[in-house]
This record gives sequence, C-alpha cells and structure tokens, in this order.
Amino acid sequence: MTSPRACRRTVLFAAAALTTTGCGSDGGGDGGDGGTTAGTDAPGTPEAPSGSASPGGDGGALARTSEIPVGGGTVFPEEKVVVTQPTAGEFRAFSAVCPHQGCLVNKVADGTVDCPCHGSKFRVADGSVVTGPATRPLPAEQIIVSEETITLA
Repeated sequence: MTSPRACRRTVLFAAAALTTTGCGSDGGGDGGDGGTTAGTDAPGTPEAPSGSASPGGDGGALARTSEIPVGGGTVFPEEKVVVTQPTAGEFRAFSAVCPHQGCLVNKVADGTVDCPCHGSKFRVADGSVVTGPATRPLPAEQIIVSEETITLA
C-alpha cells in the first residue's frame, strides 16, 4: 500500500513540473502572461499580413519585407517570433519568448526588443541582452527572405 506521504510528494512533484514547464526562468521574479500584442517602433498595431504563418511553421508568409522597419522590427505573438531589420536589407528573427521568465516580448523600439514583464531589452541585431534581468539572449529563429516575402523556415 502506498503511504499518503508518498502520494502527496508525487502530486507536489507533478504540480511543480507543470508549473515550470513553460517558464524558462534564469532567476527570480514573478511570471506573468507577458503582454501579447504585436509592436513596432511606430505607434499603433500593424495590420496582419495576408497569409500569416500558422503556429506549426508551415512556411506561410509572416510579412512583406517593407513591413519590417529598418533599425526596428515586428513581433508576431501567435508565432512567438520577432523579425528585425537591423540595417537595410538585413533580416533577423528571434524567439519572442523572453528567456528570463517566459513572457512574450511585446514591442521593438529604439533598437531594442522589449519585454513588458520585468523590463528586459534585447538588441535587434543579434538578440543579445542590453538590459536585464534576463541574462541570456533571445534565441535565434530561422526565416526565409524570398523577394519581398518573409516566412518561417
């Protein structure tokens, strides 16, 4: 027969595993749902491009190259990716999930990708940390730029 104490440990362990599965924490602070609105370095929310990619990454178009501002970028919350254009014609993509606590970054402004939960900021050029509390960069994502279309690889 299993003791009640062993069952309680199993339940607590399972609850802890479920709680931390999507967290990606590298340190203290509380979680949060992470503001999930798309952002750019210009005011307002950009229109979703036609043929947006599905979360499965089936290669549907994320955006047209002309929709990604030079020196800035656009967050695609449903795909959990941010696409930047550090210099004209150079496109980069990063995970939109902040490595600090798993919140979604919500805007790109003044050369950084910004997380609303705890204020972490990442460079548009390489995803490296500008301002913590995050200590790890945004992971790179693969995109394909073909003519005027950007798609997830």
